[in-house]
Amino acid sequence: MWGTIISSAIGLAAQLYGNKTASEAMKMAHDRSQQNLEARRIENQNWFDRRYNEDATQRADAQRILNITAENIKRRNKAAAGTAAVMGGTEESVAATKQANAEALADAVSRIAVAGDARRDKIEDEYRKTKNGILDAETELQNNYDITKAQNVSQAITGAASAAANLAGVFDGNGNNDKKDK
Repeated sequence: MWGTIISSAIGLAAQLYGNKTASEAMKMAHDRSQQNLEARRIENQNWFDRRYNEDATQRADAQRILNITAENIKRRNKAAAGTAAVMGGTEESVAATKQANAEALADAVSRIAVAGDARRDKIEDEYRKTKNGILDAETELQNNYDITKAQNVSQAITGAASAAANLAGVFDGNGNNDKKDK
């Protein structure tokens, strides 16, 4: 009889301790996952802030295009001036060449700006996709945590009720045993 009471009490204590330990481990895992998601959110925001606000004309590829265009313009202006000097061209023809070259440079800058806007749109899309992925992961994490927590509470209650029923059965059976022992 006492052995049954003691083993039932130990079973109840073990059930409660096991549930408490599992709950603490689950909470730690949840907190770690939450911290990882927060780190991803911060990293994504920093990436977006850095990339979105870049000046398209200062990028290496844009600078290369501008430098090549400027060099070509210098050569054409020099050639136009040389041709005008040798062939007796007018200042208007040199001015027209310079005007065309200036328009070519303006066109190059305009194309860079358009490409920069398209690039910014792609960066914003990628940022939003990543942000939504993080939000979805957070929601799923919290939902799984809440479901697991509810299941653990249910199991703890069921285990405690079972252990309590075992103890009650021992005491109920004890009354019958006491009559036999006396």
